Amino acid sequence: MGIAAEVYTACFDARSRQYDRIFGQEPADRWGGEIAQRLSADPRRTPSPNLEVIAAYITTDDTVIDVGGGAGRLSLPLALRCCEVVNVDGSAGMGEAFATSARDAGIANARFIHSDWLKAGGVQGDVCIAAHVTYFVREIVPFVQKLEQAAKRRVMILVGGVAPPNQGAEPFRLVHGEEQAPVPAHRELLPVLWQMGILPDVRVLPEMAFSERGLPRTKEEALRLSGQGVTPAWALPRLGLGFEERAQRILEAHFDELFQETPGGFRRRLPQDARELLITWESRGKGGSAG
Repeated sequence: MGIAAEVYTACFDARSRQYDRIFGQEPADRWGGEIAQRLSADPRRTPSPNLEVIAAYITTDDTVIDVGGGAGRLSLPLALRCCEVVNVDGSAGMGEAFATSARDAGIANARFIHSDWLKAGGVQGDVCIAAHVTYFVREIVPFVQKLEQAAKRRVMILVGGVAPPNQGAEPFRLVHGEEQAPVPAHRELLPVLWQMGILPDVRVLPEMAFSERGLPRTKEEALRLSGQGVTPAWALPRLGLGFEERAQRILEAHFDELFQETPGGFRRRLPQDARELLITWESRGKGGSAG
């Protein structure tokens, strides 16, 4: 493992140690339940500018592998433009939300594989996408290597300029009285790719990740979500069960500092560099070349 990968892993481990100390053991399916429902989106919605950029890389003949694709927020709209999408995700709750969304939208060319990516066998496609997944991957080099091996043509990784799990640093500090350890994001990921001999294109997309869709509609909803530990990227960080009353008192007192009211609901106040980034390259796994 090169120096860049060591830095990446150290960042991941520091975040894990902090969260284990504060919150204890994760639930068996941390992405199931209400989080899966809130991360669902209508596959036939009007495409966002970011989705249009991503879709421009996809052809009608492609099989798209969506690694950690969750409820299909990204891959199900792409299914309307390609041959097939395959969602490989370790969350059964996300799989249920994915199946429901596909069924309700009348999408038949999408399937779900319930598996951790590194344990999934025999998955091959033309394009592999990992959208807002790498923050939660400790073994980043084998993860990327498998993306390349599975992709005949292109690999696409989406991250936030400020990673969604890092966007709640200020409310985290207010509630817990310490600085939030960041997850590894593009500053840690790109040096790993470079050390692997991958020279990707990096595109800053027009909007922030998740944009204005699915925002809490009321102050009460935003505070309830944060207090219950529900962590969609547009809301607040996981503050932990047992912190509800204290968290809500503190966050309510600082609400106007933390949230901005928009036509779509209450959005976290974030810097411009929170816009979504697309990191992409031609796969070398099936004869492609980096670049």
